[in-house]
Amino acid sequence: MADRAAGARSLRASVRLRTTAAAVVVVALALLVGTFVLLALVKDSLRDGVETTAEQRVSSLIDQIETSGLPAPGAGDGRGRGGPGGPGDPGGPGDDGPDGELDDDLDDPEEPDELVWQVIDASGSVVRSSEPLEGSLPTEDTDEVHLPGAGPPYLVVAGVARTQGREYAVAVAASLEGVEESAEALVGPLLVGLPLLLLLVGGTTWVVATRALAPVERIRREVEQITGDRLDRRVPVPASRDEIHRLAQTMNSMLGRLESSRQRQQQFVADASHELRSPLASIRQTAEVAQTHPGALPEGELAEAVLEDSLRMQRLVEQLLLLSRADEGAVVRTHQEVDLDDLALTEARRVRRAGLDVDTTGVGAGRVLGDRTSLGQVVRNLVENAARHAEKTLAVSVRESAGAVELSVEDDGPGIPEADRERVFERFVRLDEARTRDAGGSGLGLAIVREIVTALGGSVRVDSSPLGGARFVVRLPAAP
Repeated sequence: MADRAAGARSLRASVRLRTTAAAVVVVALALLVGTFVLLALVKDSLRDGVETTAEQRVSSLIDQIETSGLPAPGAGDGRGRGGPGGPGDPGGPGDDGPDGELDDDLDDPEEPDELVWQVIDASGSVVRSSEPLEGSLPTEDTDEVHLPGAGPPYLVVAGVARTQGREYAVAVAASLEGVEESAEALVGPLLVGLPLLLLLVGGTTWVVATRALAPVERIRREVEQITGDRLDRRVPVPASRDEIHRLAQTMNSMLGRLESSRQRQQQFVADASHELRSPLASIRQTAEVAQTHPGALPEGELAEAVLEDSLRMQRLVEQLLLLSRADEGAVVRTHQEVDLDDLALTEARRVRRAGLDVDTTGVGAGRVLGDRTSLGQVVRNLVENAARHAEKTLAVSVRESAGAVELSVEDDGPGIPEADRERVFERFVRLDEARTRDAGGSGLGLAIVREIVTALGGSVRVDSSPLGGARFVVRLPAAP
């Protein structure tokens, strides 16, 4: 029961079902409106034809009256019962007497013809008629008139004829039975054809939607099997260059980014664990030696060793937290105007105390928009990196150039090979030469520099220095 209910809900939620239902409803409404419009147009067209016929008959009678006098009763169109050669012909047995009264041998007035006419004098008396009727026809154009003995209504067209100083009203009534019959004849095929057309539309829409959504179902099945351990899998990309093709490509790109992110995360955890294990092992080893051999270590050496490794762990944890915030997009907390030259001079004074020769003659005014703490971290990491690898001298400069501020830090150390100049900005990367844990580097300083600079809309690069070592250049947008 539960599976059946789930299947019913799935069918109701199916895109194919909704698409097919929407197409059928829209087409049904359009066909319904079209049917009413078609019937109205057909009726109007047929009614116009009937009206034209009546107008022609009125015009013919008026011409006859004005040229040759009143017509004989029943004379004229050949479709009435008083047609040519019948009792309506002049001199025939149906001719009326001099008093204008109609003969009694005309057709039964209870069955009027499709086209009947009357000539009415000024007093309202019928002086001529195609057939006897109870009463007279309207002397003005009338859309619908019901004649005695006739089921369908008649359309009346009237005109005025003048002859020998007299004025006669000519009225012609044309039956609308043909209009109704034609409309009714059209309704039958429409009642049969419209449902068949809707079935065809629904079936076609269902088939087309099924074929169009087949790649989506394949993508769904593949995505359902992708887990955190199988991010290397990719969804099938259909050959058609449509929205589903682009969806599959986008999903594969997303899976690629997820896989890359997972690999970086795993590598980050492994490297962080490795980095933290070294100072912890050093602290434990020193403590075990002091515990096992209480007099082996000079007084205060244990405290110094533990303090040094603790500080190293503290710096590493701080860097790891900073990179974690960078991954979350929160490395830059505020934006304010910061004098980059002040930060550069502060770090230069700090490393001078370590005995290095620091050249700050190239430091000029340079104001950027960013977070002071984060920018201070950038300058400190670059200066500390140069101090670790410099032999005697390092140089720091700040200058404005084309709407940007450039910070340059260079040293006279061994430099960085061109092939490794991008790799040094990756996390936990150390070059073999002069980049050891004993030198104090964790392989995170330059990665932090790139993360912060990129978040501030700037760039960082490394090339060769005229001093002989490496030259790091940070370019940031100048404050307005």
